[in-house]
Order: sequence, then C-alpha cells, then structure tokens
Amino acid sequence: MPFVAALKSVRALGYLICLTCICTRERVCGLIKRPTMPWEAEMEGTLRVVGSGSNTAVCQELCPVAPQLSGVLQRSRQLSKERTTANKNGIYQFEQAAKCKAIQDNILSSSIKKKRYSEDYYLHIVKKLQNCTWIRRPEESAKFRSELASCCDAAHNFIASQNNTPLGSNMSYEVDSKKTILITEDIYRMLPVSPPLSVYPFKNCAVVGNGGILKNSSCGAEIDRSDFVFRCNLPPTTGSISKDVGNKTNLVTVNPSIIAQKYNKLNEKKTEFVENIAVYGDAFLLLPAFSFRSNTATSFKVYHTLQEFKATQRAIFFHPTYLKSLAQFWRTKGVKAYRLSSGFMITSAAVELCENVKLYGFWPFSKSTEKMPISHHYYDNQLPKPGFHAMPKEYNQILQLHGKGILKLQFGKCESD
Repeated sequence: MPFVAALKSVRALGYLICLTCICTRERVCGLIKRPTMPWEAEMEGTLRVVGSGSNTAVCQELCPVAPQLSGVLQRSRQLSKERTTANKNGIYQFEQAAKCKAIQDNILSSSIKKKRYSEDYYLHIVKKLQNCTWIRRPEESAKFRSELASCCDAAHNFIASQNNTPLGSNMSYEVDSKKTILITEDIYRMLPVSPPLSVYPFKNCAVVGNGGILKNSSCGAEIDRSDFVFRCNLPPTTGSISKDVGNKTNLVTVNPSIIAQKYNKLNEKKTEFVENIAVYGDAFLLLPAFSFRSNTATSFKVYHTLQEFKATQRAIFFHPTYLKSLAQFWRTKGVKAYRLSSGFMITSAAVELCENVKLYGFWPFSKSTEKMPISHHYYDNQLPKPGFHAMPKEYNQILQLHGKGILKLQFGKCESD
C-alpha cells in the first residue's frame, strides 16, 4: 500500500493520526477527538485511515489510493456536533418528561382532595398538559382495563341481554334501586340473545362528546376513520357541522327526555323521529330503560317504533347492574354524583371494549385555554341540571387517563389531511 499510517492515543483528547505518502514522503497528521463513533475501532485495528493535508493533490496524483484524512476529521467533528445536539435534546426531553409527570401528579392529588377547583384551575392544567407529547402505554391500558373488567365487565354486562337478564326475574332499577321490574316474555323478547358488542375488542374507537370545542375543529374525517364511533344523545351530524364532528355512528345514546320533549313520547311524531334518526345508519340506539321507572315506557316505545317502521337502527338498553357497579367503581376514585354522565359511562365502556380510545368534544368549560367563550354544546348552549353530574371530577379522571396513556383526549383542532 502506498501509505504508511501511524495511530496513537493522545491522553484523553483522542487519537493522533499521521500518514506518510511513500511516493512524496509528505506527512499528514490530524487529531480525532473523543468520543468517536464505531468506525474508530476499525481505524485503530487496520490502519486503513484516509485523510488529506497541504499537499493532498500531489499525493493523490502520485498515489492512486491516497487516503482522505480531512474527510475523516470533518466527519468526526460533525458527529461530535450531532452528539452534543442529541445530548441537549435528551436533556430537554428529560426535563419535559419531568414537567409532564409533575402535571400528572398534580391532577391526581387534586382528584383525591375534596376541595372544589375553579374552571380557571382546570384550564391552567389543560394548557400545560397540551404541551406534553401523548404516548400510549399498553401496560397501563391493560392494567386499567383489567381493573374495570373485574368490577363491571362491559363485554358481558354493559347491555341488557337474554344471557344476563333471566326471564321471570325481578330487575332492580339503577337509580330507583328500591323499585323492580318483572322481566316478562314481552320484555325478554326485546333483549338481544347475547351482548351485541361481544365482537370486541374494536381496534380504534372514537367517543364523541357534544362539547362546543368541536366547532371549527376539523375533526370529522379523523372521527369517521375510526372502527367504532360512540355518540351521545342524538346529536346533529349532517350539513356543514359534519366536517367537525363526522357522520359515522355505530352507537348513540338516547336520553328519554329528548323523546318526551321533541317527539311527545312518540305518541305522535313517530314518522319525524324515524326520519331524523336515519342519519345514524344502522347504529345501536342505547337507552336507560332500567335507570328510572319513568324512563321505561318511553324507552320501550322507541323499540316498538323502530320495529313498526322496520328501521335499520336497533334499540338496546343499559343493564342497570353494570351502571351501578360502574358508579361504585368511580366513587372510590372520588367521582361522587347523583348519576354519571352518559359520556363518562360510554368512555368507561369503550376503554374495556376497544384497544385504542380517543375522545373528542369533551370540554365542560365555558371558555378555551385562550379565554375565548365556548358554548356548552356544539349545537346549543343548554346547560345540564346543576348538581346532577360531577363534570369537573369526571373530567379530572379523564385527564388522568390521558396522562397515563390509557386513552387520548383531543383538546383542540385536528390535523388536516
């Protein structure tokens, strides 16, 4: 070989590399600083080092295999620079992770305390949480799903079916727990033979709340790409709003009060009702027939109306035992209310039934983190009954699930396709 190379360590600085061209006797030296990359070992072991010096052109001309030492040195300096940048990024990421962990701990501690927190307090927490990169944590998800399953078992108990509701049994109501209803043959025939969602787990699920934060969110396309879409209380999905909320619906809850107020309990306006729900395709209509005794007749009327008009939708009913178990589960975590909100019930079931859960339109606040006013719903500003639901406490739990990587909460606008 036309070059002779010498390589020796210079204390902690690195390696001094010297090459002598046999043809011209030109000597080229350079220092490679520590730490270098894996190819340093190759250089040290074989002395097949390439480089350049003041007379490189002459050396290259006379020696066809002339090494390019300057290239090695330049590469070394670039790698050193990149490693320094990487170290800085690593420190930044570590600091961010620590900050995000502190935010999560703050959310947890606030859920344990009995103190009532202001809307501004939660907005401050959310604003900080928005700056944290969300990471799905399968182990946390599996652990929480197992915890929920052991208490409530949505796969088998979420929906009343002939499997979990024996003919001739007396079923206790969820809220009017001292009252019971006899499961007659007529009622029994209304129930699906087996739980209709037993084909779980669904891959990607969207739980779409009705918060005003959905307006101008451009989340519609993302929601519609989900494998299973849950919605609450027969919300509007057609027209210009669909770009924000999507069209796809696999299950939608129905509050009997909507049937009473808008359709006169289906004593009339049946045709209008069937025409309006056509936008939900072949979705399940989930009703709380066994929560309050006053809900039962209206819920059954929905079932019979769908049958009468041969509608593609299918009425199903919450199982009251599941809802009671779920309320007890969340009560141990600080959510104490007259009744859980339907959105929180659906979210809890979705965590059990889906591998990945993303929440949209969950925003129980009157303004954004930038202090801009936000309506309670994306379609109106009708507020819930005071004291009926524990919205801040529920939202606190949702923030915790988001922080732990169990589900993802969409805070604002979705990314455009």
